[in-house]
Amino acid sequence: MIQEKITTLTLPYPGKRTKKVRVFVPAHEEGEKLPVIYMPDGQNLFDVESSGFGCWYTREAIRDEFKATGRAAIIVGIHNDEGDVTRTNDLGPASIGRIVYPPHLPESERTLYEPLGERFADFVIHTVMPAIEAQFPVKTGRENTAFCGSSMGGLMTFFITLSHPDLFCAGGALSPALLLYEPEDLKSWIEERSKGGVPFLYMYSGDGDELEKMICVSTEYACDIMEKCYPKSLFKKVITPGEPHHERAWEPIFRDFLHIFLSE
Repeated sequence: MIQEKITTLTLPYPGKRTKKVRVFVPAHEEGEKLPVIYMPDGQNLFDVESSGFGCWYTREAIRDEFKATGRAAIIVGIHNDEGDVTRTNDLGPASIGRIVYPPHLPESERTLYEPLGERFADFVIHTVMPAIEAQFPVKTGRENTAFCGSSMGGLMTFFITLSHPDLFCAGGALSPALLLYEPEDLKSWIEERSKGGVPFLYMYSGDGDELEKMICVSTEYACDIMEKCYPKSLFKKVITPGEPHHERAWEPIFRDFLHIFLSE
């Protein structure tokens, strides 16, 4: 039996930057390969010390899932800890549609935001995934690969899995920041991406604080559209009243997403 381990990689990112990527490989048998879940905000996934907000406790979730079912997955956490503006730009795709800025945001600050989510998605697909598949015991192929994130990471999950259903069989879009887009643009984008083969999509939101209430409205809006054009067997909506925009709300939802991904 090979014991669990976290390995840290530093990978080149466009714009003369690098990204820290932490890889959790659970205990497994020699020669065994495991499914993989790619996740943004890697700084929040494994321990409180690395996070400025909270922790998903993904290692504990993997251990508990293995104890209950005998199934486990590798977690690849891509750090997005370079500040709010950089994180928003990295995880916000431009191609979904026109951006809706908060009314109180000054014009001088709006110019700081440039949606570059397509660049992040390209980094995941062409840099991170090949590095992981070359160095770690992952099962390759769409059916063994998922993506999951929250807030801006939930938005990236929504974007990357629906844009690349040939690479990801499942996406966990938790509290996705879909409110950044004009509703009609979001509607058109969803309808276009719902044609043909699509991944399993897990959509979650709470409504326990001001931000989560706004996100819940846009999540419900997106879910209403998907309920009309998306295969029902490949779509799950969970709305949990009273839960805040925080890792402590996403932790149990991740466990549910993990179980579904590994069992179905």
